[in-house]
Formats: sequence, structure tokens, C-alpha cells
Amino acid sequence: MQNKFTETYIHQLINSTMQAVGMNVELKQDNSGINMSYNFIGNYVGFDVNRLLEVSNEMQTLISLELYIKIITIHELGHAMDRHALLDSLTRTLEIFNTKNNHSLYELYNNLDLLAMLMEEHEMNIIFEETAWENAETLNKKFRIVDERSFEIVKAHSLSTYMNLYKEDLHLYEELMASQHVQIA
Repeated sequence: MQNKFTETYIHQLINSTMQAVGMNVELKQDNSGINMSYNFIGNYVGFDVNRLLEVSNEMQTLISLELYIKIITIHELGHAMDRHALLDSLTRTLEIFNTKNNHSLYELYNNLDLLAMLMEEHEMNIIFEETAWENAETLNKKFRIVDERSFEIVKAHSLSTYMNLYKEDLHLYEELMASQHVQIA
């Protein structure tokens, strides 16, 4: 069954989903290690065939690869619908990116100000993800791309990734803050 999931088949599946919701966003196949992502600067959706195959197998609930790809496609289109907000965040996003590149992981996680910046980045990402999922839900309700149950399963799985990373760093932030308050006292 995996044999039918060629690059061409997956490309056609993503394209047909985009056409079904009336959105024409450029599509680029890549080897980024990210299943699918929306590049708001270039205004295109990138997808990694190998990662799509892997991530659909990681889901704890069985959802067909076709359903998974359709759901992730409308999610990425949800980001495209929010492009203006993503572009508005570009200056701060670049500041964070440059700061991260100019500091070691040790520095980022042992300096309260730098760790606060990472928390801000997490919060921005979560807001953008939640907005994209809301937009995807609107598209799904209007165009009936997939069943609601499957949509909610993939949405929950996707959001949990962002939330888990946020919670891990929040815990580290709280520990660092507490240790600095102890040193001051």
C-alpha cells in the first residue's frame, strides 16, 4: 500500500486539496525534515514526502495518510490566510532568530532575559498555530474536506507538539527565575 505514496501522488493530493478550497498557493517539495510548512515570506507551502510518511505513522490513532495530508494541507492554508499577521511579526521574529544564532544553548537557557525571549517565541508560535487551526476548521466546515473527528485528532496531535515544548521551557524558566530570586535573597 505504501507504494502508491510517491512524490507525484502526494503532490497531486496536496494540490487537489488546495483546489477544493479555492486557494492557489505555490507548492514546493523539499527535504527539510518538516512534514509540511507554510513559508509566509515566500508565500508557498513546502512538504517533505519522507517526513509526511513518518509523522502519519507516529499518530497514536490510525488515520489514513490521505486524510492526514488533507488536514495538514488545510492547516498550512490556514497560515496563508493569516499571512498579514505573520508578516507583521517579521521584525520581532528576525530579532529572536538573530539573538538565538548569536548565543549558545547554554547561554539561552541560563540567562533569564534570553529564556524569556524563547518563551515569547513559543507564545507567538502557539498563537499562530491556533489561528491556523481555526482558519483550517473554517475551511473544513465550508468545503467538507475531512470528517470532524479526524480533523480534531490531527489538530490535537499537532498542537500538543508546540504545547509540550512550551511547557518544558516554561518549567526551565520558572526554575531559573526561582534560583535567581534565591541568590538575590
